[in-house]
Amino acid sequence: MNNDLQCPVDHVKVNENKVRMIALLVLVLGLFFLFTSYSLLIILLVFDFFTRTFNKQKHSPLGWLADRLVFRFKIPYKPTDRGPKRFAAGMGLTFVSIILIATIAEWAVLLLPLTVLLCIFAFLESFSGFCVGCYVYTGLQWVMRKFGRG
Repeated sequence: MNNDLQCPVDHVKVNENKVRMIALLVLVLGLFFLFTSYSLLIILLVFDFFTRTFNKQKHSPLGWLADRLVFRFKIPYKPTDRGPKRFAAGMGLTFVSIILIATIAEWAVLLLPLTVLLCIFAFLESFSGFCVGCYVYTGLQWVMRKFGRG
């Protein structure tokens, strides 16, 4: 695999600091879920990741709250491409959907590790700007080049 990191791009700018604030909110909700098993938190995350994955940010409750927090704490606008953030939101949607299914089916063996991973990924994005999605995307591109086209 090529060592160059690839990220999807769509040439639309978003506020990196708002995205990191949303990741912090995902982390907080994920931790609350780990300690309370309150399934409405996961339903909220499914809805929120859905809105951000399918470019309906104006309906994102975490996006709305992040806007207020960024404004309140006077955190500056830092432009970044939206593409990697949407891809990561799609990964988050997959994770929280599986977590929701595992919650309903009472599959604790999946529930705990996936929720912990979600929290780790949100922590990395929030506190260091490290996007796991770009590594997954790069790996998927390598697989597609290697096996997808004969």
